[in-house]
Amino acid sequence: MAFVQVIDYETRRFDEMNALLDRYTEQTRGRRTVTHTMIGRDRDAGTHYVDLVEFPSYEDAMKNSRLPETDLMFQEMVALCEGMPKFMNLDVVRDEHLNKRVARRVFEDIVGKGDLDAVDECFAAGYTDHDIMEDQGRSDGRDGMRRTIGMWRDAFDLSFDLTRQIAEGDCVTTLWDWKGTQKGEFMGIAPTGKDVAMSGCTTFRMENGTIAEGWWYYDAPGLMRQMGMMPG
Repeated sequence: MAFVQVIDYETRRFDEMNALLDRYTEQTRGRRTVTHTMIGRDRDAGTHYVDLVEFPSYEDAMKNSRLPETDLMFQEMVALCEGMPKFMNLDVVRDEHLNKRVARRVFEDIVGKGDLDAVDECFAAGYTDHDIMEDQGRSDGRDGMRRTIGMWRDAFDLSFDLTRQIAEGDCVTTLWDWKGTQKGEFMGIAPTGKDVAMSGCTTFRMENGTIAEGWWYYDAPGLMRQMGMMPG
């Protein structure tokens, strides 16, 4: 279970605080267990800050607290604060990145299960697609995506295994493995009944909860070799 420590404090010396945190990050490289930090400043009180420090688990947080650099950093932090910082320790009971959920629906529901009605829910009307196997503009818009996804599903009995998702800002990148059996014509090749597999990654840029732009990168030459379209 992930663990988050919340540090609430007042300071008029944030530039020095920022430099202190940079030094700590450098000094503990290779040993710290912190995975993510975020600092927020109160819009209504310019000297009020809140730090969110994330760890994989409570045990990892305790391991990090035993580093000598952590104790020294805390003492220096207190010296920069107006009064003693307040701490809150939180076990994360729900952690959901909503943009990741939309991306998963594309692979699991739309492509995997053929729920093409969900295209309207997941993709923006002005969606722009970038795909090395497609002519520019062919898969743009919701109708373009329905056409392209339909083409792949008509050609292959396919399924995706999502191996990892990474979200930052308004983008979600999904690493995936794909496998299927060629049941229909694909790029002029008659159905072969061959089992094929392919790996790739897709990055979606989100706007207002829907996908505005997508980039698809995958091993197209490897797929063509498995289908006999290219020499091995």
